[in-house]
Amino acid sequence: MKEEDFKLPEGFFKQFKTGAELQGFLDSIFKRGVQEILQGEMDEHLGYIKHSSEGIGTGNSRNGKTSKTIKTKSGKLNIEVPRDRNGSFQPVLVPKRKRMIDHIEDVVISFYAKGMSTRDIRSQMQEIYGLELSESTVSNITERILVDVQQWQNRPLDDTYLIAWLDGITFKVRSQGKIINKSVYIIIGLNTIGRKEVLGMWINQNETADGWLQILNELKQRGVQDILIACNDNLKGLSKAIKAVFPQTVTQLCIVHQIRNSFKYVSYKNRRELLKDLKAIYAAVNLEEAQKAMNELQLKWENKYPNVVKSWLHNWDELTAFFDFPKELRTIIYTTNIIENLNRNIRKVTSNKVMFPDDNAVLKATYLAIQNVTRKWNQPIKGWPLIANQFMIKFPERCNIVINNLHR
Repeated sequence: MKEEDFKLPEGFFKQFKTGAELQGFLDSIFKRGVQEILQGEMDEHLGYIKHSSEGIGTGNSRNGKTSKTIKTKSGKLNIEVPRDRNGSFQPVLVPKRKRMIDHIEDVVISFYAKGMSTRDIRSQMQEIYGLELSESTVSNITERILVDVQQWQNRPLDDTYLIAWLDGITFKVRSQGKIINKSVYIIIGLNTIGRKEVLGMWINQNETADGWLQILNELKQRGVQDILIACNDNLKGLSKAIKAVFPQTVTQLCIVHQIRNSFKYVSYKNRRELLKDLKAIYAAVNLEEAQKAMNELQLKWENKYPNVVKSWLHNWDELTAFFDFPKELRTIIYTTNIIENLNRNIRKVTSNKVMFPDDNAVLKATYLAIQNVTRKWNQPIKGWPLIANQFMIKFPERCNIVINNLHR
């Protein structure tokens, strides 16, 4: 067929006196295309085309049509959906109990994933596609995300993770007529091929050690048998919860969180000097030098800021666990920067939401933000071969799977 066969006759569009007439013509073409596709689906379902003798004796045949109103980018459109006598035909293009072509639903979900409110989505759909969608329609479309959330949340996990970073992010949620804070717990794991993955997310009213204990037990039920190192903020009782489920795990408190908590007790004029003294601890060459720096800090600041010194001494073993590892590992285990970067990206998406109407709205928005970020996590972390070898030296009996992966 030649290219000129596709050209419209000269003056073709002049027959349409108004934009409405032209749109009506385009709608008729779209409608015809939809119904041709539906007829093709029916042919495939029955195994023979319309009026074909091959259908004789098959036990099923066409049985008229049903009228259905669908929503398209140009508005509502009435179409006829073919039926079969057995009632087993399930159209793919316009599934039963759905009133919208799939790509429109995908656009709504895309807008929702970018943090747009229901009101903004309605406005955009009207402006771009000419569709009048109610808030309940938008909500119903986004509800299908919860199916994906459930499948993702219940998926099996690897049996070993080299590092796990644990942290929480807080949102304001309406509950029983009140607006309260709720925490979404998030865990990122470094798997045995050097890639980061979000192991799951869980919502609760407060971030508590007991809540984390339940989550860690769930990880075990999903297949996790061993976590070599767990990095967490300084939540009271969290390290004990980790040890209760994974007794062999080394727990490391986040240095950054510890410094932030310390500064709550420190006047602004002393923060720079104190930070310099604290850095002498965590940037020390080894534990012995870190202990010397801690002793000097205690002598210098104990009288002025006793709570700061007391906190560092109380948490000393878990704040300095990273000194037992090579330099290549230290910077990725003594902070929760990896998970905080994820939380910042979640915040970007949800920043325009002052309050969420319910827990499901929080889970949908958080899940979509996580999927958007982790789509780029398709390569091992920087310096992975060296890091992998350090793990194999440090945990020879627990890293056989890393050895196998490196030698594939």
